[in-house]
Amino acid sequence: MSDAIKHECGIALIRLRKPYQYYIDKYKTPLYAANKLYLLMNKQVNRGQDGAGVANIKIDVPAGHRYISRYRSVEQQPVADIFEKLNKKVRKSLKGHKEFANDAQWLQENVAFTGEVWMGHLRYGTHGANEIENCHPMLRQSNWRSRNLVMAGNFNMTNVDELFSKLVSLGQHPKDHVDTVTVMEKIGHFLDEENQRVFDRFKGIYENPDLSDIIEDNLDLQRVLHRSCRDFDGGYAMVGMTGYGASFVARDPAGIRPAYYYADDEVVVVASEKPAIKTAFNVEYSQIQEVKPGHALIIDKYGEYDEYQFREPEEKKSCSFERIYFSRATDPDIYNERKTLGKLLIPQILKEVDYDLENTVFSYIPNTAETAFFGMVEGLEDYLAKQRKKAIMEGILFEKDLERVLTFRPRIEKLVSKDVKLRTFIADDSQRDDMVSHVYDTTFEVIKKGKDNVVVVDDSIVRGTTLEKSILRMLDRLGPKKIVIVSSAPQIRFPDCYGIDMSKPKEFVAFRAALELLKERGMEDLLDEVYAQCATAIELGTASEQNYVKALFTPFTHEELSRKVAEIVTPPELNAKVAVVYQTVENLHVACPNHTGDWYFTGDYPTPGGNKVVNKAFVNFMEGKLVRAY
Repeated sequence: MSDAIKHECGIALIRLRKPYQYYIDKYKTPLYAANKLYLLMNKQVNRGQDGAGVANIKIDVPAGHRYISRYRSVEQQPVADIFEKLNKKVRKSLKGHKEFANDAQWLQENVAFTGEVWMGHLRYGTHGANEIENCHPMLRQSNWRSRNLVMAGNFNMTNVDELFSKLVSLGQHPKDHVDTVTVMEKIGHFLDEENQRVFDRFKGIYENPDLSDIIEDNLDLQRVLHRSCRDFDGGYAMVGMTGYGASFVARDPAGIRPAYYYADDEVVVVASEKPAIKTAFNVEYSQIQEVKPGHALIIDKYGEYDEYQFREPEEKKSCSFERIYFSRATDPDIYNERKTLGKLLIPQILKEVDYDLENTVFSYIPNTAETAFFGMVEGLEDYLAKQRKKAIMEGILFEKDLERVLTFRPRIEKLVSKDVKLRTFIADDSQRDDMVSHVYDTTFEVIKKGKDNVVVVDDSIVRGTTLEKSILRMLDRLGPKKIVIVSSAPQIRFPDCYGIDMSKPKEFVAFRAALELLKERGMEDLLDEVYAQCATAIELGTASEQNYVKALFTPFTHEELSRKVAEIVTPPELNAKVAVVYQTVENLHVACPNHTGDWYFTGDYPTPGGNKVVNKAFVNFMEGKLVRAY
């Protein structure tokens, strides 16, 4: 993606299902689970580079021994930093005690991070400072083992204010007004109540310390999640561990955020992406399952697991941006979907270059658009195959014409490469623009000046800033007649509120295009009309019922907005003509039929809170407030 955006975090969970000694004996290391968690997190580092965290719980260690360990980091390479510290801590604990290096009981009583339940988190901060306190996992502590809760997640809630008020009404005093804290405290509150319910049920029948074990065996985590999550509005995949060793992964009712798991007789593993599980545990993709929307994968103290419904599932609206860009394309389904996205763009591309393939060079903006580019090339080959068949069927008079038809291939070049060593540290605006234009390098002397078209594929165009400041200027130096920028994603028109850092509409070049068209056509009164509708709805408490901002795009066709985007991103001094081609929403659904979450393109939010957020975001825009709306 040429316009970098921060996005959904990554989660990981490992539950060892056999005694700790088993793994030491079989894998010849007390760090089997730690090494596997490192792989799970390292293969998902694309999901979060602002920070990371790891937590571990030991099951049934004697009283007086620490049973919860946690490390978090906001260093430049946080995952590596955490596991270096973890390994160092284990080595230090074993210094002078080498004879116990393979003794599970001694290790669990004396060495941190030797437990059976592991949690990992990768953070991309869409809100809050990049500080250690904002890194997951979050810890809610108690002297009662069954009341301890460790939480991490890939989520954003749209109704944080309501959740905060609910906690206050319950008598709590939350330490912060953010969704991470409110979510953990809400679940923690009902975990406390569940503890009390079970205690009241068995008191008088059992005495301490046996009563503590009875409570742990009878806690109903499905009930806890049902009671605590019933008023959550947002996209979430949350992982939690209790102090006594039970754990869960809960997924939102619309399946907005991803969560996958694998289980065998040794482990239960959860991650945000399937390739991470496949790589870390060398399993087949067919063995990896998706946590169902509105369900929680719950693993009890003894390692038994199942999926339990805690919210009524809704129409599935899995995030399509996961398929277009965020998740790794090593997942075979995602790989094929991205190729299909590229292939489906062929009719629009051919129209823009006037079907002149002989004088058109195809390329892509590294590296995430590469798969869509492969699909586009396949689409070109399919088109040429049909043209060859047609020419032969109609009859070719000359041998040289037949040879040309049979041997012609699309012209494919790597025109754009990113110079990762270049840092744009210059403070002066005019000089910075020039430096930014050199962040990308290009391949010279492959374009016929004044004659060739250049078609460059990107996976999405969000702000258009990099196109304007860098890529178009760079491509123009090659001397093409026309530059066609192709987005394998549709036009981003509306803010996201479920985990992607796209919260302010003015930042979207498609929104800016709509504003320009309204101005050109004397329709600026529509802005005031929509503003009044949004403001009134917010005041009346009905803003979650309808997305009024859709009306700003209704007067214009897909093509009109694309042409205006091209005008906006074209620098005034450019010589080449510029066109922008966007994927259509209809073709997006053809390519990704099982992941229909498209609210950033269509404004059709999967939860009521999404409507509230988009209406509030537009009010903020009209009032000049540069804050996010949730």
